[in-house]
Amino acid sequence: MPGGLAEGPRAGPLARVGRVSDALVHRTDDDRIAVLTLDSPANRNALSRRLVAELTQHLAEAGADESLHGVLLRSSHRVFCSGADLKEAATVDMVASARGIIGLQHTIAALPVPVVCRLDGPVRAGGLGLVASSDLVLCRDDVGFALTEVRLGLAAAVISIPLRARLSPRAASDWFLTGREFGAAEAREHGLVTHVVPGHELDAAVGRVLDDLRAGARQGLVEAKRLLGADLLAAFDAHGDEMARLSGLLFHSDTAQRLMAAAVRR
Repeated sequence: MPGGLAEGPRAGPLARVGRVSDALVHRTDDDRIAVLTLDSPANRNALSRRLVAELTQHLAEAGADESLHGVLLRSSHRVFCSGADLKEAATVDMVASARGIIGLQHTIAALPVPVVCRLDGPVRAGGLGLVASSDLVLCRDDVGFALTEVRLGLAAAVISIPLRARLSPRAASDWFLTGREFGAAEAREHGLVTHVVPGHELDAAVGRVLDDLRAGARQGLVEAKRLLGADLLAAFDAHGDEMARLSGLLFHSDTAQRLMAAAVRR
């Protein structure tokens, strides 16, 4: 995983689910909320082609489900997402993979109903794109984040579109250029997350947000999200392919291949 990733605290009761199949993403429904759970513990929910494809498919199906008032995106274990799958990146066309991640983020942003992202543990690199593309983000106060791409000779290209829509320019410069870890309070201060609570309060906080979405009329939720997301969707349309090509070029460079191979060995 880019830059190394220490595991965070164990997830609370809402986020802890057992593996029920070989799928990397599971869907359950809870009173007009589709709950999508990332469940790829072997690589800490890295954005492999398979995980990206499964999550995109689940989101597309949720988008067509007119009974829903929202989607909850969470992880089955402590790490929400470790970023790019570095082992896979050495063997596949990363321009195509980058286009898949652009498509996934676009699907989150374009979904008719709000997407709520629950963070029980660390988020790295490409995982921040899922967070930034979501409408509401709740996290534990001990969650850490980092955009570690620069330390591998990469740049946060495909995720720059939603991140630049959410962040202040100064915060973006700091996080993109230093690759340093920052905490939940700083993430909230600069617009990446919505609510930060102690771990033992996260279940209740997520429950309150989901109840608020259930209380809304679906028509109102759909139109409010359309208004709020128009600029982000336009940015995906305008810059998505350019960022995918840049990302692929960097991933296939000799510098990045050498640094990623070293990171995988650690």
